[in-house]
Amino acid sequence: MTLARISLISAAVALALGLLPSEAAAEWKGKGEVGAVMARGNSDADTVNIKLDMSRELDRWKHNFGVLALRATNDGDKTAERYGAYWQSDYKFSDRSYWFGGLRYEDDRFSGFDYQASVTTGVGRKFIDTDTTKFSGQVGVGYKQLKPALLGRTESEAIVAGELKFEHSLTETTKIIDKFVVEAGSSNTFVANDLALQVKMSDKFSLSAGIGVRYNSDPPGGLKTTDTLTTLNLVYGF
Repeated sequence: MTLARISLISAAVALALGLLPSEAAAEWKGKGEVGAVMARGNSDADTVNIKLDMSRELDRWKHNFGVLALRATNDGDKTAERYGAYWQSDYKFSDRSYWFGGLRYEDDRFSGFDYQASVTTGVGRKFIDTDTTKFSGQVGVGYKQLKPALLGRTESEAIVAGELKFEHSLTETTKIIDKFVVEAGSSNTFVANDLALQVKMSDKFSLSAGIGVRYNSDPPGGLKTTDTLTTLNLVYGF
């Protein structure tokens, strides 16, 4: 997945929302982010990242969609390049419990993998759901495909997948957000955690400072298992 593809997806989503009737378009909520990044790990670079996350609720269903792009160069040489996309649909059993089905795709040129893709399903629950604090978790099973760049062949395996989300408002304008994801298989375990402090500047705009940690237990070619990203983003909510 290239930056051009990410841009086309984002543009298509924006166009589709623009063409929908105002009431239907209003059902989609989300945020877009753009900002500077310092990458340390398998790559050391100063770069730019772009993210788009959207969700829509309809009766008992909730659909979540997102894309991201990360790109950096140093002295004319590419030092970081990552593209990704995800989709998840939830069906509510009750106000707090739900079933989910999800897809995730990632193309990280500096991870040692040409791509990693997974399909998962399971159950989730909102443990805390108040105006001030939200905390939810989900666990399930799935199937994952990985293509190590050096081997040139695709590997597949069953996985156990889990996710935790936490959001807490410290003040009326400041909140802390954390998302933890794990996909564990027999040959590789992938873990990601993104922590951010978001400060609201207006009804639509916020500033977000965050740190992301990504871990692959067995990267190809002797690459490092862990990468970190430190970000400062401008966030637009809609």
